[in-house]
This record gives sequence, structure tokens and C-alpha cells, in this order.
Amino acid sequence: MAASALWWAAVLVARVASVDIEWVMPPSIAHSVLMTFGSMPLFFLGFLFTAGPKWLGQSPVNPVVLVRPVLLTVVGWLFYVPSVHVHVLAASVCVAFAAVGWTVTTARFVALVRSSRAKDRVHAKLVMVACVVGTVALWGVVFGLLFEAFALIRICVLVGLWGFVAVVYLSVAHRMIPFFTANVVPMLTAWRPTWLLGLFVSALLFELAFAVLELVVWPLPRTLRACQVVIEAPAALALLVIAVRWGLMHSRRERLLAMLHVGFAWFGVTMALQAASHALMLLTDGGRSLGLAPTHALTMGFMGATLMAMASRVSAGHSGRALVADDFVWRLFWLQQLAVMLRIVAAIWLDFAVSLTAIASLVWATSTVLWGVRYGLWYGRPRLDGRPD
Repeated sequence: MAASALWWAAVLVARVASVDIEWVMPPSIAHSVLMTFGSMPLFFLGFLFTAGPKWLGQSPVNPVVLVRPVLLTVVGWLFYVPSVHVHVLAASVCVAFAAVGWTVTTARFVALVRSSRAKDRVHAKLVMVACVVGTVALWGVVFGLLFEAFALIRICVLVGLWGFVAVVYLSVAHRMIPFFTANVVPMLTAWRPTWLLGLFVSALLFELAFAVLELVVWPLPRTLRACQVVIEAPAALALLVIAVRWGLMHSRRERLLAMLHVGFAWFGVTMALQAASHALMLLTDGGRSLGLAPTHALTMGFMGATLMAMASRVSAGHSGRALVADDFVWRLFWLQQLAVMLRIVAAIWLDFAVSLTAIASLVWATSTVLWGVRYGLWYGRPRLDGRPD
């Protein structure tokens, strides 16, 4: 994640400085593929094989069996970055390495879910389906690069973002956020009805369907555009109400919990920006929109903040430290939020889009690298509390 942030910041700064960079594919394609399929599946792998067996009533998974697929994935993405500037076939091979690694990982999780006899497997099954969808989409990227079918790659990225990454995020959020909050704030109950999970997934599938449709049919008929606004506006309101119901305001005294709630709130903001953007397109016959503001609210806001909150919590817990966010991490989190805001403003304020986007990338890279170094130095060392690893 830190390496991805540094690479993209360098690309955007070079653009501001009018430095030419060789590309073998559209830069937006290279960027979206890495940001969707690069670090996110590795983040998922961590909790799917630690929390996952507990959800499913299974024995702990021996991490040794995951070493090879993880190495394939990491090597694939690390070499993908230079390959997008060298040769498209090399990029396809690199993504294929990552795809093989993720396919093996997904197959192991599918076997884990299918062998479980736990009564409540709803979240695990939904995550399983999303991982399979992500696997198919990733292989679609491989073949898209192999044949330079960039339209196919765009569709695969959209499927990966809305049908894979976002589904996993919201499935886990539905299960974990109320649970974590109820443990810290006694006045709140772990409210997570199944229909709420259905609402989340329905919203994601709706966005996926229209995102793909817009690649095929442009401009969308006014009736369909109006349908987007009619669905997205109340969905945004409902999600923000849910964020408050889950304890957004009550979490502010517990920093790690607050980080998690801020992350979820960004999903409601994403839907609000989607509604506003599509309403603007409806009123101007497609002439104006909010551009990539909703997409970055989803990826940098919802996914970025949630990842930082969850990984910080897990890193502290598994290293034998207190489950707290100290001043350093708290400041990095709000630096990350500043990066999100700058990127959203850049998408809307087109006169300064290039410079603001570069600044946002530098702020994001600074926050991500410092955060990664902070917790990375903890890994591989004995727990502070003396308990077994």
C-alpha cells in the first residue's frame, strides 16, 4: 500500500513538473488496477484466515500454507509497477502472478466455508462469493492486458471495486462495527439486522450495474439518470442515519473506534456525492458532474480509513499492546482524511485539479508510509505481553 502510494505520488508530481513518463497503457488503467486489486486482497487475507475460522467454528489455519500465494501476490504487484512503463505483456504476466496467488487463497477460503457447520455463515458466505467475483475480475484484467482490451479492464476494475472489495468491506463492517462499539459503549447494543446487510449489498450492486452501463451507453437516458438520483439520495440518508445509530457520535472518545466509524461514515458520503453528481448530470444533460469525487470518497475515504483503523487495531492486539491509537497514529489518520478531502476538492475544482491532485497524493503517501513503517516495525517480533504468537 505504501509502495503504491509512493509510485502514484511520483507520477502526479512528475505531471505537474511537466516530466514525460513512458506508459504502455492509459495511466488511469494502470492506477485503477493496482489500487483496486493490489493491497486490498492482502488486507483481506489477514482477517479471512484469523477471524474467518472463528466465525465458522473451524480450527486455526496454519499460516505456512499461505506463504506461497502471498509471495506470488506481492511479487506480482511489485513488478507490475515498473512493467506499466515498459511493456504491456510484462504487466499481464505480473498480474497473472497476483491472480494465481489470490486464486489459491480464495480456494482455501471457499473450502473453509463449505466445510463449516456453524449456524451463522451469512457474512462468511457473502465474503466468499465476493472473493470469487474478485478472482474472476482479476483474471479478466490479465486477459485484458494480454490483448490490450482496455474496455474489458475498465469493466473488470468496476466489478472488482463494487462487486468484490466493497462487498467484503461492508460485510465485515456489518458484523464487526456494532460488536466493537457495544463492547466499548455499554449504552449501545450490537444492532445488525440481516436486512441491513441486504441494503448494503443492494446499494453496491446498483452502483455496479450503472457504472458498467455508463461504459456501454453514453449518455444515459434521462429516465435512468433520474432513477439513479431517486435511489441514491435516500440511500445516502439511510446510511448516514445508520452511521449515527451505530455510534458515530459516541465513539469520539475512543480513537480506534472513532477511526472505524469515520471510515463507515464515508460510505454514506459516497452515496450522497453519487446522488449529487448524477443530479447535476441530469440538470445539465451530462455537461457537468462531480467527476471522480464519489469514487475517491469510497476508496480513499471509506476503504482507506477503515483499513487504517482495523489494521492498527489488529497490529496492537497481536503484538501484545493496548488497543489504543496514540497521538502519532491519530495525527496520521487525520492527515489521511485531509488527503481524501483534497482529492475530492480536486475532482470538483477543475481549474486546480492537477496541482490539488498531486498535493493530495503527497499527503496520502506521507500518511500511508509513516503508518506502514510504524506498524511494520512491530511485525516479526515477540509480543510485549509475553504470550505466544
